[in-house]
Amino acid sequence: MSDLLTKTIVAVLMSLFFCFVNCVMLFALKSKRIFQETPRYILFSHMLMNDSVLLLVTTIMYAVALCFLPIPKSICTLLVFISYCTFRNAPLTLALMSLERYVAICFPLRHCNIATPKRTGIAIGIVWFLSSINIMTDIIFVLTVNPDYLAGIIFCTLEKLFLFKWQLDKYQAFDVLYFVSVAVIIIFTYISIMITARSVSSDKDSAKKALKTVLLHLIQLGLCLTSFLYTSIERTLYMMTGSNSSLFINLRYLNFLIILILPRCLSPLIYGMRDEALWPLFKYFFCYRSGKVKQNCSSQTYDNIIAA
Repeated sequence: MSDLLTKTIVAVLMSLFFCFVNCVMLFALKSKRIFQETPRYILFSHMLMNDSVLLLVTTIMYAVALCFLPIPKSICTLLVFISYCTFRNAPLTLALMSLERYVAICFPLRHCNIATPKRTGIAIGIVWFLSSINIMTDIIFVLTVNPDYLAGIIFCTLEKLFLFKWQLDKYQAFDVLYFVSVAVIIIFTYISIMITARSVSSDKDSAKKALKTVLLHLIQLGLCLTSFLYTSIERTLYMMTGSNSSLFINLRYLNFLIILILPRCLSPLIYGMRDEALWPLFKYFFCYRSGKVKQNCSSQTYDNIIAA
């Protein structure tokens, strides 16, 4: 019992800590108006909020499963819906961020007209629609077949929403489609920016920064992809060790922390650390304005950094 409590506390504290880090970054982004009006920082803010919600919901679901607590199907459906959408929002948001850098470098004169805050908000809405359409069809289908479905109490997992095998096949097909599409977009933008960087001599520094940013998005996509291996790894561990062994329980716990949680924690942090405009502000607010870290950038300096 003490071992179970320790595991639950570690998982919860780890998620809460990185949610706090994300919240500090969000606060830093809200502290400067230029961040709120720049498309790439609007998208980064969305990624921070999305990953924070995902961390909280995933940790709640795992803690409930770890303690073998049955919950009402209605609450389970809501938790599954939120975790499903936020889980798939991340790669789609990375694709948007890469496209924004592609427009900024390859079409610099049209960037201000194409990548506006309003259009960025519309794009985020489309991301949510694309990420939710699959799970919404499953929920509607289940309620159509069994109108009393939400009245029961179950152990909460995504598979509980599946009544037929074709639903699982559809679920896996959508995941493959999401990641292949996002990978193609990021690779396309990287190659396009690389070609532009070689052909244009006047603004090579900006092009190189954009190349590094898109390459970082590709690495972040790889981190997202590791999360999709969580179920496959768990099934392999189950086949190798059996569900009742202590080895399986411990390995399953490590699988949850390292494969599912850690990539979501590191991805926004890595992106924020390499940002010349955001990182000093983050350190300033993270230290509770103690004076140990000072804001060295003026408003004009922020404008110049962001424009680059």
